[in-house]
Amino acid sequence: MDDIPLTVLGLVLAVLLVLSGFFAMAETAMMASNRYRLRALADSHHRGAQLALALLAQTDKLLGVILLFNTLINAGIATLAGIITIQMFGEEKWALGVGTMVISFLILVFAEITPKVIGASYPDKLAIGSAHVLKPILAATRPVVSFVNLFVAALLRIFRLAPSAAHGIQPLAPAELRALVLESSHAIPRQHRDILLNLFELERVTVEDIMVPRGDIERIDIEAPIEEIQAQLATSYHTRLPVVTGDPGNVIGILHQRRLLASLLKAPLDIETLRDQLGEPYFIPAATPVYTQLQFFRENRQRQGLVVDEYGELLGLVTLEDIIEEIVGKFTTTMPGATAEFSWDEDGTTLVDGSHSLRELNRVLDLDLPLEGPKTLSGLVVEYLQDIPETDVCLRIAGVAMEIVQTQDRRIKIVKLFRPTSAL
Repeated sequence: MDDIPLTVLGLVLAVLLVLSGFFAMAETAMMASNRYRLRALADSHHRGAQLALALLAQTDKLLGVILLFNTLINAGIATLAGIITIQMFGEEKWALGVGTMVISFLILVFAEITPKVIGASYPDKLAIGSAHVLKPILAATRPVVSFVNLFVAALLRIFRLAPSAAHGIQPLAPAELRALVLESSHAIPRQHRDILLNLFELERVTVEDIMVPRGDIERIDIEAPIEEIQAQLATSYHTRLPVVTGDPGNVIGILHQRRLLASLLKAPLDIETLRDQLGEPYFIPAATPVYTQLQFFRENRQRQGLVVDEYGELLGLVTLEDIIEEIVGKFTTTMPGATAEFSWDEDGTTLVDGSHSLRELNRVLDLDLPLEGPKTLSGLVVEYLQDIPETDVCLRIAGVAMEIVQTQDRRIKIVKLFRPTSAL
């Protein structure tokens, strides 16, 4: 070594630093790479992504070959640095100490921190590029790496730290998938993102959360005069109507207007004809998850059902369209009297119907009204006040100021909401 020029030794030292930096960068890039992006590229026959996934599927061997070469190279760098120091300054203790500090600084900057920062900044591209180099190196040194890993595996068994059998892509929990969708908002159109987020909520939403309340259900009272029933059928915008006898909760069947129309071509409408056209009502427990109910609708070939509580009392009505709207958002409708989508006015207020669901208000107006109890704004106000309020009564719930504008038939009809400061 004494006969080798310092220029050559310096050049070899620089090469070793570069090689050490490469292995450090490759290790960081491999571990930080997005497995799902690599899987997508591999499915499109991207060779580099396929190699990277193959290496990540055997993480112990991948880390073994990287750390093996990195350790050997760093040991060579330290040895070479000592030789250079002795040739330049002799075997003085101060020279060896300074040489050790200098080479430690060079390794830290050029072979550790900088390469790892680069690898963490561009993990996917560098993982794909590094895979082309690491794959043949691993194949050539597999016996050595396997021998070293025997001791690693034995040590892990002693400490009862068995490595996970599932390498590479790990399954994600629903909450993690939801966070992934939110973080990818720049790459997903808003409408698509909203649909995906709504799908994550379906398991926690019940039919009671989205049903039409009992008081808002359009129904036919079979005990009413036939002329009144005819007028109601002529102006109804629904194809299926619950039929009751007196009490709104006493449902005796479901009337399908298209089938009734075929009967009216043969004979005029009367109560008997009406009864003959009634179908069996389809009842749904209030606690049924929306996603489960969607499957039930498909299996039972139904499009609507009556929601009942544990005692069999009618609570409301839910349709297939209600569930679809919960996923994709409200449909545009030209039905007379349909309410337009509400939003904050310029003065920071909005008028909403008391029958609006709290979930919809939270979603559209970016509020945080409690969802554990009542499902509608009217129910929330009544529960909070423990009474049916008069008009002009003001209150604040969950930071949202409200004013009762109109009450009707013991129900809160219109409420004015004031946008909280946090929603500005």
